[in-house]
Amino acid sequence: MALARYELGTEFLGDLRRIDAQMGDTKKRLEVAVKASGTTVTEVFGVGPYVAGTVTGYVGDVRRFSDRDHFAAYNGTAPIEVSSGSHKIFRLSRRGNRRLNHAIHMAAVTQVRFRHSDGRAYYDRKVKEGKTNKEALRCLKRRISNAIFARMVADAKRKAEATKAGPGGQMGNGSVASVAGSHPAEPALRPSHSRASSNTRAPRRHGPAISTPTRPGKATSTGKRGSTLWPGAGTKGGTAK
Repeated sequence: MALARYELGTEFLGDLRRIDAQMGDTKKRLEVAVKASGTTVTEVFGVGPYVAGTVTGYVGDVRRFSDRDHFAAYNGTAPIEVSSGSHKIFRLSRRGNRRLNHAIHMAAVTQVRFRHSDGRAYYDRKVKEGKTNKEALRCLKRRISNAIFARMVADAKRKAEATKAGPGGQMGNGSVASVAGSHPAEPALRPSHSRASSNTRAPRRHGPAISTPTRPGKATSTGKRGSTLWPGAGTKGGTAK
């Protein structure tokens, strides 16, 4: 029995070490991928490689969001208004991308833990205004959402300008054809000079032309009845007159 416990414990310990090594390798690969993307979202306090990778992966092209309010509605940090009359009430939104909301929640918790951060100062100010801890945390999440959106918009503008400028900082070629581009819209040769001309002539037939026989008694192209193509036409009894 003791031997079986020892063997199971050894197997579990080996599994934990293997999983820990995989997590470390995944973290390194994620850091490399986020760094290669050139995003500045990691400059927001509390946003690490995991949060930045989650945000950029789910958002994709930030230009599909008209403003930061639209982005907040997408990630679920925008509260829902359930007002009645003159009494305004805002409740927690369960809509939006919950994984993206969880990533922003992790960044908010990180800011609250560090007392020297601006997020912790904002959180304490909201608590002094009479909000509960959860309400203050929701306000902080919305503030982080706005900061992330501003960073992603700036990154998108910078990439668009770099693409427009082209390599070497010079304006790109806007013509249809370039040195390494596709074929020009106008051909260099005229259609008549091209070997692959579309106006191909029909091949000529060699040998005597074959005429189409006409019926006896019907007028031919000469206006006379009969034809030499029919035996007996213009003869008597099939012999010449």
